[in-house]
Amino acid sequence: MLHEISISEYIKLAESVPLVDVRSPGEYEKGHIPGAFSIPLFSNDERAAVGTVYVHQSKEKAIELGYKYVTPKLEWFISESRKLAPDGVIAVHCWRGGMRSRSFAQHLSENGFSKVYVITGGYKTFRNHAMESFKTEANICILGGYTGSGKTHILYTLKEQGEQIIDLEGLANHKGSAFGRLGDGKQPTIEQFENDLFWKWKDLDYNKTIWIEDESHRIGLVNIPMNFFENMRSQPVIFLDISRAERARFLVKDYSEADKAMLRDSILRIEKRLGGLNTRYALEHLEKNELFEVAMICLIYYDKYYLRGLKNREHQDIYTFESETISPEIITKQIKAFYESVRYEKYKAHTV
Repeated sequence: MLHEISISEYIKLAESVPLVDVRSPGEYEKGHIPGAFSIPLFSNDERAAVGTVYVHQSKEKAIELGYKYVTPKLEWFISESRKLAPDGVIAVHCWRGGMRSRSFAQHLSENGFSKVYVITGGYKTFRNHAMESFKTEANICILGGYTGSGKTHILYTLKEQGEQIIDLEGLANHKGSAFGRLGDGKQPTIEQFENDLFWKWKDLDYNKTIWIEDESHRIGLVNIPMNFFENMRSQPVIFLDISRAERARFLVKDYSEADKAMLRDSILRIEKRLGGLNTRYALEHLEKNELFEVAMICLIYYDKYYLRGLKNREHQDIYTFESETISPEIITKQIKAFYESVRYEKYKAHTV
């Protein structure tokens, strides 16, 4: 039996009802609903051929060609869907909730599936819903600090202590600098990054504190959605002020297993800003495996870059938190108390 549901209704069922994305592999790879399984009605080439016939001949001819492509796959559609939903309850979507998802869903319903949901408006509606959600006002605290302050480690220690966090660099598979791509693998598409961010964002309690690391608009090859980024830039920043030497020691531990050739390439990528002499010294130290000295030199550039960006934020409150250690266990206890004192002072200022 077919049931039409909205994307909001499906999200409530997502943990218990598997979702099939019947769009082509290329559409799925560009961006998909997190957790959705790809069972494409057409291959990339087949979809292109159907579209060409639709434009240059007629809708009827395109449907006829579509049936030709689909017919040999009918049993495969059932067997693959049954693997996902042995209880016969499943959800299906295409781009706009049109012919592809409805025909697929009808086929499952006619072949033993007890309940088949079709998402009204399909993936397009999901995208609109996700992007609109980033306008939601929330109690966000931005965790700032110079490179090497261990902000990501602090985020996850906060999470272990029951705090809400969003790890933007983790979602982006990038550490957000010229050295960011080291060891993190391939980045998602911009569209998929936005989808994955929404999937985390939707489950949070916006009335409670949400900790997010300070980031530029761009993280490697992906962009933070503008509404979300503007939301971040309107929130207070707790700036971790930790000595350069302490941060350099931390970076040595963080990058000690990195490939030397990749480290060299990353240094060369900031050569113009680092300066020819500093670049030469950094590369010489790298050849000698003197990673602490390499980190100290590179931090000269990154500290200036971050501080310049911080000073340009006219509408963002920035509170400096000094620490002699990068130990996440120590910092998290102190920083939560510090943030609560900041909130209290802001509250008093608004009520006077």
